[in-house]
Amino acid sequence: MGYRIKMNNSWFKFSKRLLSYVVTLFLLISIIFILLRISPGDPVQKFISPDLHPSVAEKMMHEFALDQPLFVQYGNFIKNLLSGELGFSYNFRQPVSSVIGTALPFTLLFSLTSLIFQLAISISLVTYVSKRKGNFLDKCLEKLSLGIYSVPTMLIGLMLLYIFSMKLELFPSSDLYSLDYPYFSFFEKMIDIIWHMTLPLITLSLPGTLIFYHYLKSNVDISYRKNFILFLIANGKSEKEIFSKHVLPNSLSTLISVVGVELGILLGGALITETIFGLPGMGRLTVNAILLRDYPLVMGAVLISGIFVLLSNFIADIIKINLNKRLKAEIL
Repeated sequence: MGYRIKMNNSWFKFSKRLLSYVVTLFLLISIIFILLRISPGDPVQKFISPDLHPSVAEKMMHEFALDQPLFVQYGNFIKNLLSGELGFSYNFRQPVSSVIGTALPFTLLFSLTSLIFQLAISISLVTYVSKRKGNFLDKCLEKLSLGIYSVPTMLIGLMLLYIFSMKLELFPSSDLYSLDYPYFSFFEKMIDIIWHMTLPLITLSLPGTLIFYHYLKSNVDISYRKNFILFLIANGKSEKEIFSKHVLPNSLSTLISVVGVELGILLGGALITETIFGLPGMGRLTVNAILLRDYPLVMGAVLISGIFVLLSNFIADIIKINLNKRLKAEIL
């Protein structure tokens, strides 16, 4: 009986937390909807000439359903959203879902690749530094980690562009391919993509790599002070065996719980990075939609981005529950 009550209470708290994500997403799209409608600009003006009769503008306003009161437009938007319809893009003349479907895969692949790089590099650095505690690299990384993480992604990208693209001319400044890409061999195409993606990946990965390093290094130091590690050291176990079989796995288990949160941050950073380097993802698509006053596309892009950010945080909560049963009572 007590177990059943505990399970029911857990599901209630779980549902409550899930509902909070839904409410957050609803508030996000509602605020964006209102801000778009009250901000200066008219999406109709880009399709007509000043020499045309005003009735043409009125007709287009009616076609875009912009001649209705704001609360009616909002009601129609929510109604379509609940039915799974994101609307029709003004500029692409296609369903919003189709337009987003062409850009979203690149952003997801870009973000996941960056996350893999962050984890691989941070773990490698901690493994190297842990065997040489107090060396120059360790001291530099400790000082740089939090400092660089606090620098905006946009500033990092612009600095890399200025140094390595404009001054040194080592890497291209924009786009995913070269102009001669269609004529390259398969190997040349791979090299060309890597060449174009080097600066964007560094821009997106650098802050996260250093914060992962800082977080993992702190966990490693804490693990070395735990009683079972001290017991293994006292019994003559080799340092390499202690680190690889006990210290690192114990430290990684807590690091995994923040990966979901970092993935949400990465998606936001990817939007900025894609815009800076002119990459064909959700970032450039969203910025262009805002500049062109493409209301349905902006709302669709914000909705999809919000879903992935909240989903990544939700997955992080689930991972925390599975890794640490003590958190189960607090989160669920």
